[in-house]
Parts: sequence; structure tokens; C-alpha cells
Amino acid sequence: MGKISIKQLNPHVYLMDDNGEATGYVVVGEKKALVIDTMNGSEDVKAVVRTVTDLPLMVVNTHGHCDHIHGNIYFEEAYLHPADLELANEHGKFPDFVREITARGLSMPPFREIRGGAVIDLGGLSVEVIDFPGHTKGGILLLLREDRILFTGDGINRHLWLQLPGCLTPEEVLKEIDKVRYLEEKADYILHGHAKGFEPISLIEELREGLQTLCEGKTEKDSKYSWFGGKAKQHPFGDGNSVIVYPVC
Repeated sequence: MGKISIKQLNPHVYLMDDNGEATGYVVVGEKKALVIDTMNGSEDVKAVVRTVTDLPLMVVNTHGHCDHIHGNIYFEEAYLHPADLELANEHGKFPDFVREITARGLSMPPFREIRGGAVIDLGGLSVEVIDFPGHTKGGILLLLREDRILFTGDGINRHLWLQLPGCLTPEEVLKEIDKVRYLEEKADYILHGHAKGFEPISLIEELREGLQTLCEGKTEKDSKYSWFGGKAKQHPFGDGNSVIVYPVC
């Protein structure tokens, strides 16, 4: 039994869940299908996509972290913002990953450049690319205009990591989120990189409020946070189960 499960969310959009560790999406137009993030690469993502569409495919990575790009090995190319190219190349050279894919006769395909302002025509559906640095320097958002859905990768979610090397500061992310608040009028739902289904577009405002209180030093409810890279702190926001993780000074 495969690790990737796939379910249809609406007539055009499918959610792929990679063993509960990462989420990718397939958006099916009339002429082309878009694969948004390829997850960990533990299973043939392309074969999973082919269970729902036989249209030509375009792969876009929302950012360069391993749990969003390693499944690129099953495709001929993938699109990425150039500001994340160095990061993606680093994550594509993790020794265990390289050993595994080499043994399977696979390799990472080349990246092609994509930037904010681009519009992807799928035939009857259009996807707009919006720059959104924060979780990584080259993070992007993808707006499925007709269905009013915003794909946010890890940049806008309920467990925002800002403690990693290369992340922007909370103050910088707050400025970036202010630049995209207009999207609340263009989308009704968010699908992020670790979602199980639709989130309301109000998540943008919830996250903004959390960043605001963090930047104002209202951290009395913050607590310690342990992760594979060491220690950090977490700042709750929104429903109380959502957090912004930030480095310990």
C-alpha cells in the first residue's frame, strides 16, 4: 500500500497526503494539470497524479525545502523561485537522499525559474504566482483565480517555522503579509503545505495578528519548542493550536 493518499476537494483540485508528513496538490484544467509541491519522494508522485489525469503536467514548488521538492525525481523538470535555488540544491544533496535515489537510478531534474506576476494557463483555469518571502527567501503563493483558492506552501499555515536558517524575521514577515492582504478579497480558501483540507482565508489575518503581537513583545504565553535542529520558542495565535516558531536569541 502506497504512502501517498489522494482525495478530490472540488471538481478541479486534488489533495495528496504523503504519509501525514507533507501535502501536495493537483489542479486539473482543460489543457494542462498543475502539480503543486511533490513532497518527500518516498513514492512515485507522478504515478499518483496519473490516477486522476492524463493531461500534460507542470510542476511548481512553493519553496525549496526537502519535503516539498524531493518528489521532483519523478518528473522531467520543476519550477522554483530563483531566490530558493541555492536552498533547493542543498536539500537535493542530502546524503541519505542521494544514496537512495542513486540506488533507484533516479536524480533531481533541473529547476526552471518562476516569479511573482507569472500566470499559468491550464485551460479554463488560471493560476497567478505571487512572491511571498518569509519561511524561505523564495517562497511563493499560487492563486487559483476561478475557484478562489490560495495555495500557500509553508508560508501561511498554522505552524509557521521562522527558526530555520534563511527565514525572514517576524518583523520582515509581517511586512510581507501586509503586501498580500489584498488576496483576502480574491480567495475564500487556503490550502497549505501540511493541510488536510480547506482552511478559511481568514487565516491570513489570524497569522498577521500573531506576528503583530510577537513583534510587539507580547510573549507571556510563549513556550519552549524543540525541533531536530535544536531549541526555539513558539508563539500561539488564532485558535490556540496555531503557533509561530522563532529562534531563541
